[in-house]
Amino acid sequence: MRSHEHEGITHSTSKISLSKRYSSLSPQHPIRFIGLSAQVFLYYVAYSYLIELLFTLKGFSNTAWFLTCYQFFIYGILSFMQLGFIGLSQRRASYRSYIILASLSVSTMGLSNYAVGYLNYPTLLIFKCCKLIPVLIGGIIIQKKRFNRYDVAAAFCMSIGLIFFTLADSKVQPNFNTYGVILICLALVADAIIGNYQEKVMKTHHVSNVEMVFYSFMFGFLIILIGLLYPFHTYGYSLIISIFGYLGMDIVLTLIKEYGALICVTVTTCRKAITIILSFILFSKPFVF
Repeated sequence: MRSHEHEGITHSTSKISLSKRYSSLSPQHPIRFIGLSAQVFLYYVAYSYLIELLFTLKGFSNTAWFLTCYQFFIYGILSFMQLGFIGLSQRRASYRSYIILASLSVSTMGLSNYAVGYLNYPTLLIFKCCKLIPVLIGGIIIQKKRFNRYDVAAAFCMSIGLIFFTLADSKVQPNFNTYGVILICLALVADAIIGNYQEKVMKTHHVSNVEMVFYSFMFGFLIILIGLLYPFHTYGYSLIISIFGYLGMDIVLTLIKEYGALICVTVTTCRKAITIILSFILFSKPFVF
């Protein structure tokens, strides 16, 4: 009888959190990893498509920081609702940790959105594919990890595409400029730090996905709101983008907690390849080999 009750509780809990859809399987089970990775592809491919669609609208490139502020607000509201469903009330990590995470989140998401106004979206994604290298460095510095030569070789091999794509794109795209490259590089630095810092906080304090999203993004929302209040008329797209981004973030945090920052970035990097292909199919743009 006790085992049946336990199974019922586990089943109901898995419905509450999207990332626990495969909670009956251990992190070592390949089906769980494949299922989580598939959800990352699903949510973030839709997210990336809508981001590029928004930036094709006339005059939208000047409102990138407002989009980021709106995203943070929606993330905070959705995570607050999820906290209510789950019933978590005790904060595990310190406010200091969440303020650091909020600042890093503002940097990586805000600068990435802002860079879209200067780089075409496939170019921006190719730059993001290089995140594996700073993640390796961040893992060594922040978490004192040691990576084998295969991890290092894979990170560098996946970054080679950046060089060829950038050289080709700079000849045919009028919106490729140095300022955009600086913005996305700064975003990558923050992105690499945040993945390792999230992993450290989650493993040290046993923080749940929803708690981390709520505190880091609500603090981030306040940070952006202090410096920005901009009128904006495309709330519909921004709401959908924020929902897809929130769903993807929940799965990404599960991957970080169970498999580490490097494996998570590898999955998201592979997802970016699908996004690049769809970008060329759905948004016409020149391409040279």
